[in-house]
Amino acid sequence: MSSHDEADSGSIGVINEYENYQPATTTMELARVVAAQDLAPIISSYNDKIRPLLDVIDRLRLLLVMKEGIQLPTIVVVGDQSSGKSSVLESLAGVNLPRSQGICTRVPLIIRLQNHPSPMTDLYLEYNGKIVPVEESQIATAINIATDEVAGHGKSISNTPITLVVKKDGVPDLTMVDLPGITRVPVHGQPGNIYEQIRDIIMQYITPKESIILNVLSATVDFSTCESIRMSQQVDKTGERTLAVVTKADKAPEGLLDKVTADDVNIGLGYVCVRNRVGDESQEEARKEEARLFETNTHLSSINKSMVGVPVLAQKLVQIQANIIARCLPDIVKNISAKLDANVTELGKMPKALSSVAEAIQALMKIVGAAKESLKKLLWTGEFDEYPDDNTKHGTARFVAMLNKFSDDLHNCEENNLAKDFLVEEMKVLEDAKGIELPNFLPREAFIRILQKKVERISHLPIAFAETAWDCIDDVMMSVFSRHSEMYYLLKVSTKRAAHKLVQKMREQSINRVKEIVAMEKLIGYTCNPYYMTEWTKLMRQQDHFICQVNAGPNMWPPPSKVILQGIGETEIEHLRQHSNVSLLQQGFDLKMRMSAYWKILKVRLVDSMALHLQYSVHNLVNNDMEEIVKELMGADGHGIERMVVESPEMVAKREKLKQSIELLKESKDSVTNIMDKIAGYDHY
Repeated sequence: MSSHDEADSGSIGVINEYENYQPATTTMELARVVAAQDLAPIISSYNDKIRPLLDVIDRLRLLLVMKEGIQLPTIVVVGDQSSGKSSVLESLAGVNLPRSQGICTRVPLIIRLQNHPSPMTDLYLEYNGKIVPVEESQIATAINIATDEVAGHGKSISNTPITLVVKKDGVPDLTMVDLPGITRVPVHGQPGNIYEQIRDIIMQYITPKESIILNVLSATVDFSTCESIRMSQQVDKTGERTLAVVTKADKAPEGLLDKVTADDVNIGLGYVCVRNRVGDESQEEARKEEARLFETNTHLSSINKSMVGVPVLAQKLVQIQANIIARCLPDIVKNISAKLDANVTELGKMPKALSSVAEAIQALMKIVGAAKESLKKLLWTGEFDEYPDDNTKHGTARFVAMLNKFSDDLHNCEENNLAKDFLVEEMKVLEDAKGIELPNFLPREAFIRILQKKVERISHLPIAFAETAWDCIDDVMMSVFSRHSEMYYLLKVSTKRAAHKLVQKMREQSINRVKEIVAMEKLIGYTCNPYYMTEWTKLMRQQDHFICQVNAGPNMWPPPSKVILQGIGETEIEHLRQHSNVSLLQQGFDLKMRMSAYWKILKVRLVDSMALHLQYSVHNLVNNDMEEIVKELMGADGHGIERMVVESPEMVAKREKLKQSIELLKESKDSVTNIMDKIAGYDHY
C-alpha cells in the first residue's frame, strides 16, 4: 500500500498518526485486548478523528458523485459463494444480516458503520430515494424486502445499491460495499449468465485504484482456486490494495498457518483469520469463542496475534481506510473542481433558450453567418481547420479530384480511339452530304454531323461531374449547418432543410448550364486557338503516304493491311480498298484530321468550362445566395421563424443535466471543504 506522503500535508496532516500506527503484535498486548473483548467494543481509539473523513466520503457517495466520474475510496467485500462474507460483515457491524443457501446478496449492499455513544441503536436503509427505519431484529427481513424491490422477486441480481446505516455503540467507523457472492453454475430461477453479471458488477467496483479489496476466503479451500482471488489479481497484480480475511478457521485449522504465511496468492495487505458465528450465538458469544479458539487450538494458537480475530480485522480496516482516504482526498478535491469548472464552462457555451422571435432571428443570422464563413473555407479558400481529419469535408480538394477524374474519363473514353473503323463514319457522312459543288470542297455539314455525334456520346460525362460536385457541396452544407445549429433543434432541422433546398435549386441551374455548354459544343465548331491549324497541318502531311498505302499497286505485294499514322496510331486500312474514289478518301482523311485536331481542343475547353462553372457556382453560393436560406425560413408572411422558438427536448434535458451536475458538484465541493477545515483544526490539539 503506497503512502499518501505526496498528498497535500497541510490539509490532511492529522492522518499521519494513522499511517504510523501499527496493530499490537505481542502476545501480552493482544491478551489484554482479547481479555477485554467481553466488555470492550470493536472500535479503534481514533474513530473520533476518522469519522469526519468517512462522513465526507459517505456524503459524496450519497450525492452520487461517482456518476460524475469521481472515484471514491471504497472497501469492497468480495468472495466466492458461501465463503462467509455475511458472517464477517455481521461480526463487524454487530447486527444479523440475511443468510441463505446460494446467493443471499443480490445487489451491492453499502454498509455504513458509525460509532454512536447512545445506548440506542439507530438503523435505517436507503434505497430508491427513500429512507426506511429498521428495527435491529428485523434487519435481515428489511434488507430482503428492499432487495426484492430493487432487483425483483426471485434470484436475479441488480447493480442498484442498497445502503444499510448502522449507528451503534462500539462498532468501528467503516463504510464497506458487500457484493454478490461469485457463483459459476446458475440454479433454478437465475439467468444463464449469472456468473457474467456478478463478475461485471465486481469488476466495476474493484477496478478503480481507489478501491481496497477485502477478499473473503474460506479456510476449507485452496486459496489459489478461489474465483475472487483470480478477479482481484486481474486489477491488483501486486496485491498492494488487497486484504484477505480467512473465515471458518475452526473448520480447517490444520495447515492454516502455512497458508497465510506462505502467501501463494500475493495478498499485499496481509491476512486476518476469523471464526464465523455459529447457529444462534450472539455477537458477544461469538467473540468469546473466537478469542478462546485462537488461544487454545493447537494449530491456530501459533498464528501471529496480529493476524487473528475480528477486533484485529476491524482495527486493520479502519487504519487502511484512513490511509486511503488521506491519500485520495486531495485528488478528489482536484477532480471535483475540474469537473465543476468543465460543466460550468459547457453550460456557459450553451445558447440560452429562445424566448422571442427577435432572439430566434438573431440566432438564425448567427448560424447562417457562421456557416457562410465555414463554407468559404471548405469550398472556396481550401482551409480545413474546422474538419482537419475528415477528408469528406475538404471541398476544394475533392473538387480537384473530381475534375481530374472527369478529365481522365474524357480523355480515356471510346471517342479518343481514333484508329477504330478508320474513316468509315467520315466517308459515310461525306456520301450523305454530297451536293452539286466543287470537287475539292469539304461540306461544313459533314463536320458538324461528326461533331454532334461525338459530343453526344460524351455528353453524360460533364453532367455526371456536375451531379457529383453538387452531391459534395450538399454533403458539406448539411454538415456545416448541422454543426453550427446543433444547439437549436428546430432551427437545425429548418436551416438544414432550407440549405438543402437552396443546393437543389442551384444544382438544377448548374446542370442546365452544363447542358447548355454541351449543346453549344454540338451546335457549331469554333476555336481561335492556333493549336488547331498547327495540329491539322501536321496531321495532313501524312495524307499522300496514307493514300499511297491504301491504293498500293502491283509493286507493293502483298498490299499492307495496316499503316502507322502520327497522332492516330496503328490503323487498319484493308476495309478502305473497296473505295476507288481517291477524292472521297482524301476528303475523309481531311475530315478526320480536322476533327482530331479540334477534338483535343474541345476536351480541354470542356474541362476548363466545368472548372470555371463550378468555381463560379460555389462563389455565388457562399457569397450571394445564402440569404435565400433566411428568406425561406422567414416565410412569405415573415412569421415562419416563430415556429422555431421552441427548444428541443434533448437540449432542455442537457441543460437541466448540467445544472443538476453543477449543483451536485458544488455541494460536494462544499462538503469536502468543510471537512478539510475540520481536519486542519486537529493540528491545534
